[in-house]
Amino acid sequence: MALVLAACGGQTGSLGASSSSLQAANAPLTGAIYTTLGDGSLVNGNVYDAKEDVYLNGGPPPNAPCTAAGLPDGEYYFQVTDPSGSTLLTTDPIDHRRVRVQGGVFVAYTGALYGGTRQVGAGKCPGAISVQLFPYADTPNPGGEYKVWVTRVADYAPESGVHGFLPAKSKTDNFKVRMRGEEPADVVIWGYKWYDANTNGIWDPGEPAIPGWRVEKEPPTPSEVTYTSASGQYSFLVPKNSGSYTLTEVPPPPGWWPAGRWLNTTPTSGTVTVGTADVHGPDFGNVCLGAGGGRTLGFWSNRNGQNTMNGLGMNTVLAELRNLHLVGANGNPFDPTSYSEFRSWLLGANATNMAYMLSAQMAAMYLNVRAGFVEGSALVYAPGTQSANAAGFAQVSALLAEADAELALHPTAFAGDPWRTYQEALKNALDWANNNQTFVQPGPEACPFDSPY
Repeated sequence: MALVLAACGGQTGSLGASSSSLQAANAPLTGAIYTTLGDGSLVNGNVYDAKEDVYLNGGPPPNAPCTAAGLPDGEYYFQVTDPSGSTLLTTDPIDHRRVRVQGGVFVAYTGALYGGTRQVGAGKCPGAISVQLFPYADTPNPGGEYKVWVTRVADYAPESGVHGFLPAKSKTDNFKVRMRGEEPADVVIWGYKWYDANTNGIWDPGEPAIPGWRVEKEPPTPSEVTYTSASGQYSFLVPKNSGSYTLTEVPPPPGWWPAGRWLNTTPTSGTVTVGTADVHGPDFGNVCLGAGGGRTLGFWSNRNGQNTMNGLGMNTVLAELRNLHLVGANGNPFDPTSYSEFRSWLLGANATNMAYMLSAQMAAMYLNVRAGFVEGSALVYAPGTQSANAAGFAQVSALLAEADAELALHPTAFAGDPWRTYQEALKNALDWANNNQTFVQPGPEACPFDSPY
């Protein structure tokens, strides 16, 4: 088997000489690269049996469709270094390491035109190829880790960057080789890291990998650390029959929500026992939380909220609010007949009777959906509610229906009432969403983070 470099993606048009083409030339390189076998298939943990097995692929990430964005068209160089980039391991002429991208995919190994002799393999997408990375020297990294780089020929700067590859103008991916020289082969613990957009704890087609995410392994103490590859894989090489290991994912600073914006949809750690074969460790699913159109009680009690309700038809909206099971401080039904009455009720809301505060938050979210600010199908973080899935997420529409049913059942929830904690969970979920904090974002790009990978 051999490791190949390839690219795939949707068709991209070429630009004429214009200000837009100049801006494109100065922009960071888009698309992605990753490594595979020569037939285009992935290997467990991005760990290969031999250096000859590694091929370079690119374009959309492995779990993305071929219509997703690929690398921009043009001629590209590639190189292999140690993980830090300090040691260049491909020492043949740079023109021997050259490929052509067209329509977002690698279509030709143009290094052959300059005397290069690398093997060509299969790509992921129709018409795509991959290119073998070998020959390259052994890495000095004790974990057998390498880094492959790709940059446009026009961006190659021999006296600058990392052996001529400017990081902002390059794409990279890390991989490992199991056997080096006559050393005995270890086994690999591996797994995936992905963006769980529907929060179901399963890596579904179309959900992207998350590269550059920190994963730790214990033993030893302190933990051994790695980062996920472009295909979302992490891996650790360990001796055969070496016992049990715990794998833990670590979010970027400042940490998990509410300190940061990331939340897990699967357990954040897992333990495996190593024998004589590779071991599939825990896979980690995450989502990023952020804005989704929420408007607060303050919005709906000020002139902006009043104008919005007027635009929807004040009498119609008030009639709809009367159809909900809203309550006031003493638990009596609240049926607003004017905006001023509704505004005073909102401003007076407090949690002495939790049902009152839940009513106010529910009314605000109902109006958010009614005005089109929030999609009823949007997923929000709602731990402790009955609508929430195993990871703690619920659709806004389901959360509204659940809150209304609970208010009909328990119009008061004072201290000591056994259902008060449940109402508080409903109130919190709606409050966070009304404050525009806890909507599941469509993809990981909504929460960029720094990674040494």
